Amino acid sequence: MTFTVAIIGRPNVGKSTLFNRLVGKRLALVDDQPGVTRDRREGQGRLADLTFRIIDTAGLEEAFDDSLAGRMRSQTERALADADAVLLLVDARTGTTPLDNHFANWLRSTDKPVILVANKAEGKAAQGGLMDAYALGLGSPVPLSAEHGEGMEMLYDALRPLVDAAEAAEKAAREAAEGDGDGKGERPLALAIVGRPNVGKSTLVNRMLGEERMLTGPEAGVTRDAIASDWAWKGRPVRLVDTAGLRRKSRVSEKLEKLSVAESLRTIRLAEVVVLLLDAAEGLDKQDLTIASHVVEEGRALIIAVNKWDLARDRDATLKAFRDRLATSFAQVGHNIPVVTFSAMTGQGVDKLMPAVFKAHEAWNRRVPTAALNRWLSDMTERHPPPMVKGRRLRLRYMTQIKSRPPTFAVFQSSRGELPDSYGRYLQNGLRDDFGFGAVPIRIYFRSGKNPYADDK
Repeated sequence: MTFTVAIIGRPNVGKSTLFNRLVGKRLALVDDQPGVTRDRREGQGRLADLTFRIIDTAGLEEAFDDSLAGRMRSQTERALADADAVLLLVDARTGTTPLDNHFANWLRSTDKPVILVANKAEGKAAQGGLMDAYALGLGSPVPLSAEHGEGMEMLYDALRPLVDAAEAAEKAAREAAEGDGDGKGERPLALAIVGRPNVGKSTLVNRMLGEERMLTGPEAGVTRDAIASDWAWKGRPVRLVDTAGLRRKSRVSEKLEKLSVAESLRTIRLAEVVVLLLDAAEGLDKQDLTIASHVVEEGRALIIAVNKWDLARDRDATLKAFRDRLATSFAQVGHNIPVVTFSAMTGQGVDKLMPAVFKAHEAWNRRVPTAALNRWLSDMTERHPPPMVKGRRLRLRYMTQIKSRPPTFAVFQSSRGELPDSYGRYLQNGLRDDFGFGAVPIRIYFRSGKNPYADDK
C-alpha cells in the first residue's frame, strides 16, 4: 500500500508519540524536551485493517532562513509534498496558538486533504482546547491520546475514505503493470552509515539518494534519530539508514544523546553491511576503532569509507596511515577491510562505495559446499597439523557450514581437548584466502565426539 500520511504540527504536540503508536514500535525518539525530531522519519503504519506509509516530521516553526530551524522546516515541506494526506496535530491541553493558526492557513492553501487531530485529549482539562480547535477552519477535530491509545477509532474513521480511494487507484495501476516481469520482490540490503559526529554521514546519504533527504549543516550532532530510506542502486533494493554520531561513552551525558546512541547501536545490530565513515583530515582515532570493533563483534560486514578526500593534502600517505592503523588494530582482518575514499560534498568517488558494499554483502551471504570444505580441511591439517593435547594429537574429522550472515562453521574433532586460538585463526585466515570471504566476520565452533552428519554403519 503506497498511501502516505504526514504528521505535521508545532513542536512538542506529540507527533513522534503518535508515529510510534501507528507503527507499533518505539522507532522515533520521544522526550519532554521540544524539538527532539529534526529529520523526517518514515515507517509502515497500521490502524486496524488500514495500512499506510507514515512520516514523522520536525516541529513547524516560522523560520525561512538557512538556520537549523529553517532547514527543519524545509524537510517538513518535502514530507508534505510526498504525502497523500496530512494529520495536523494540536495540543488539546494548551489550546490552539498563533503558530497553529499560521500553519493551518498554510495547509489550507495546499491541495492535500487535512485531518485535524487534537492530541492529549484525555481528561476534562482538554475540553477547552478541543473547542478552540474548531476555530482553525479545518473541520471537526479528532480527539485522541497518542500516549494512551484513546480515540484511535475516530482517527480510523477519518482515514478510511482516503485510504480506500487510494487503494482502488493503486489496484488499477498494479493490474495495468502486471506482466512487465520486473518485480521479483527481492529483499532489500540493510545498509547502515555510522561514524563520529560531523564526518558527513547525512551528506553522504543525500548524495546517494540524489535529494536533500537528510537534514545537514555545520553543527555537530544534527541527526538524532536513525533515519531509514528505501532506495534502489542499479535496480537492486537497498534500505539505507543514516544514524546519529557516536561519541566516546565518557562524553555522552545528556539523556537525549544516550537515546540516540542506543538507536545507532540497534541499527548496527539490524544491518547487514555497515559503512564506517571517517574524516580524511582527522584520521582513524580510538572511537572509530571502537565502532569498528562493535560492528565486527555483531557479525556485520564492514566497509571503511573516508570522506572529505578532496581536502586531503598527501593522499598516498593518508591512505597508507589508514591501512596501517587497520592492520595493526585488526591483526586478522585489518588488511582485508575495504577502504573507499571520496568526497560526499562534491560527489567525487562516491560511485565506488556501492560496488564495495554489494561485494561485501555477497561474501557475508556466501555458503561453501560441505564436500569442498572437507577437502580444504584435509589440505589445511596436512599442511599444518593440529597441536598435541595431553600427549595426543587432535584430529579434525569433519567440517560444515552451519549458517551464513555471517559465515559460521562447525568443526568436529576426534577427542576432547581445546585447540589454541592460534589454530582457529589459522583456519579463519585460510577460509578468507581460499573462499574469498575477505574481511567478513567468520565464526568457527569446535565440537568433539561423533560426526553427526556421517551415515551410521
